[in-house]
Amino acid sequence: MKKTIQLTLALLISTLSLFSQTKQTATADRFFDNISYVDAANKYKELAEKNPTEHVLKRLGDSYYYNVKMKEASEAYAKLFKNFTPEESEYMFKYAQALRAVGNFKESKVWMQKFHQTKLKDSRGEEFTDKNANIEAIKNEKPLYEVSNLVYINTENSDFGVTDYNNIIFFSSTRKVGKFVKNTHTRNNKPFLDIFYVSKDKLNSANEKTPLSDEINTKYHESSVSFSPDKKIMYFTRNNYNEGRYRKDEKGYNNLKIYRAEYVNKKWINIIELPFNSDAYSVGHPSVSKDGKRLYFTSNMPGSIGQTDIFYVAINGDNTYGEVKNLGPKVNTEGREMFPFISDDDVLYFSSDGHFGIGALDVFSSKLENGRFQKPANLKAPVNSQLDDFAFSINPNTKKGYLSSNRKGGAGDDDIYAVIELQKTIPIIEKPCLRVITGTVRDQMNQKIPNARIVLKDAKGIIVKDTITNEFGDFKYKLTCNKNYIITGLKEYYKNDTASFTTNIASKIKLNLSMSEEFTLNDVNELIIKINPIYFNFNKTDIRPDAARELNKVVAVMEKYPNMIIAGNSHTDARGNANYNQKLSERRAKSTVDYIISRGINPDRISDKGYGETQLVNGCVDNDTHSNREKCTSEEHQANRRTEFVIISFRKK
Repeated sequence: MKKTIQLTLALLISTLSLFSQTKQTATADRFFDNISYVDAANKYKELAEKNPTEHVLKRLGDSYYYNVKMKEASEAYAKLFKNFTPEESEYMFKYAQALRAVGNFKESKVWMQKFHQTKLKDSRGEEFTDKNANIEAIKNEKPLYEVSNLVYINTENSDFGVTDYNNIIFFSSTRKVGKFVKNTHTRNNKPFLDIFYVSKDKLNSANEKTPLSDEINTKYHESSVSFSPDKKIMYFTRNNYNEGRYRKDEKGYNNLKIYRAEYVNKKWINIIELPFNSDAYSVGHPSVSKDGKRLYFTSNMPGSIGQTDIFYVAINGDNTYGEVKNLGPKVNTEGREMFPFISDDDVLYFSSDGHFGIGALDVFSSKLENGRFQKPANLKAPVNSQLDDFAFSINPNTKKGYLSSNRKGGAGDDDIYAVIELQKTIPIIEKPCLRVITGTVRDQMNQKIPNARIVLKDAKGIIVKDTITNEFGDFKYKLTCNKNYIITGLKEYYKNDTASFTTNIASKIKLNLSMSEEFTLNDVNELIIKINPIYFNFNKTDIRPDAARELNKVVAVMEKYPNMIIAGNSHTDARGNANYNQKLSERRAKSTVDYIISRGINPDRISDKGYGETQLVNGCVDNDTHSNREKCTSEEHQANRRTEFVIISFRKK
């Protein structure tokens, strides 16, 4: 009895403990879903000490990661991978980035290689595991810039994002205004951002920095300012809060939007949101080109390559805007690209965690040439550090600019730094010799084959590329000059074709895939199983021995290709009554399909249909009144009496 009481008490305590933890997990999840990462981290930490489940450790790591607490994030992810194997490979990437941010580059590389092996087509894995990616080159080589902390502008809170405006600068800050703080953001329990300005000649003095008017600064976030060339239009980022209305998306998130204000009589008025904003996603960090014709910005809108991408839109000059366009995969990765700044000499500066860098967010530059942005270059240390470096801007004439960073040694959360260019921002890189190799894959009817697999090997037999043709059956590569390659085209139900070539000149490759011996095309170009004609006795539907031999071939093909779906279609010639012919063809179609099913083929993979005389393959027509009868030979009529097994689709394996 005593043991029973003890066991009952133990079960009761265990149940109460589980109930308590479930309730606490719900509380922590609610904080996390509301982007209250500080409160969420505290709750998940308590839970992890008692029962470190996979969910708790994931969320604990993410709560630290999203608040750039990389030491704590790396420790949480380490426990996660020690005890569990998360299905989401993104956790490998975040763990690798957290390790990189705390200076553990060796272990970071190990986890980045694991991430790359899991997601081979993710550009981030390719970038960070590239044999030419040299961390020492961007950490310790000769710097491109001199960087110094603007100690008199920075506070213990977040200060970032400088924009030049004649003889003053605008920047964003969570500093207190007077004695009161209007609101506190749940993400990090810090005040909301406002936009401030200060004269350039007072950057190195302790004078108070001035906030913009309440028309611009509200009780929520405002940041990231940019101006039209004449300085009369200001673009800035704000929470989805306008005219006193605070809007959320269907998940409960309040997203960011870009707003436009006009400078009239020394006031910023006529504030409107831009038409490509949305309640469903964020749009922010605007930057206007020198000619005022383009607006660059960051967004996670549909069509993004990664978590956040850089887009641009044409400014038409009549308060309208063009089509929003993504800058594409040369700039954007599957990760985060943020804080674009387009300089007066058409160099795009932006921050990214998807291109190879030193820390969490690194600053990169990409030159606009002939309407296209070139491969981004890392600005190296000391512009980039092991943590977040962002909101970089530069005047190409004065060679002076600004940087924001939460690196160690600053005054507070994010700090503003002065930047002086020491040498040309974008190093001249000798372009490697490349040849453009194009090609097509066609079938025996000279029709292009879409989605055919293309395997490209070098002279040693090592696979260089493994891709598929586009919707038109075409493929295209840029390959190193004067190399030997072997290329093979493959497609299920076709015979392979292989060709060899040398990249001493641009080449056009043609691969011709003949159909596998089990298949052919019928008279209306449908893919069918290749068998001899199936004959029935007059007015009969019984399967004769000679027909059974052919139907067994169909069974063998279906067993060989278990994902293939077919239809058994029977047809008659036009002689005789049309209604009779229709019913006869239906009975014969069913008879052939029943035979195939009786040999073990799943009924879901085959259907039967009779077409009577409705699908003649020649002109041997003959209606019931014989008013349109065409004189045909027995062989011509026989061509219409056919049973075919048409390939309908290929079910996923």
